[in-house]
Amino acid sequence: MRVLGIDPGLTRCGVGIVEGAIGRPLRLLSADVIRTTPEAELPQRLLAIERGIEEWLDEYEPDAVAVERVFAQHNLSTVMGTAQASGLALVCAARRGLPVATHTPSEAKAAITGSGRADKAQVGTMVARILGLDSPPKPADAADAVALAICNIWRGGAQARVAQAQQDFARKVELARRARGR
Repeated sequence: MRVLGIDPGLTRCGVGIVEGAIGRPLRLLSADVIRTTPEAELPQRLLAIERGIEEWLDEYEPDAVAVERVFAQHNLSTVMGTAQASGLALVCAARRGLPVATHTPSEAKAAITGSGRADKAQVGTMVARILGLDSPPKPADAADAVALAICNIWRGGAQARVAQAQQDFARKVELARRARGR
């Protein structure tokens, strides 16, 4: 499985591609940030982020996308920019029919370090260790995106099985209902 992790942000949108499966070694294909300048108008910044995400989707053809779920912050302008970048990531993935998962920062931290309260340095160190890298991906936004991709690979398989079981159960209930109605 190949997952594109996206740590949304208006100035620095972290992106990282990880390949692997549960119980198997994971491999980092690439990590970086899509940058925009605060001096640019908002529509141009959003367009640049959308184009950057599309380029990553074109180049790496992931099987799934993992996006950091926006959470409340005290700075409203920061949360708005993060939410807008997050929405772009969701739209880009949906346009291609890719499965999308959102993970909170604490979910990703817990999956990677064992603690939902880990700091950026701890996350980076564990990302490097998990992937067998000499050092964490830089900048920190790229490492966070990679952590989201790892989290999705490790947790996504279980989440997908639960979703499939729920669909199968609903289908069986509907068939039983129809059979009784005859």
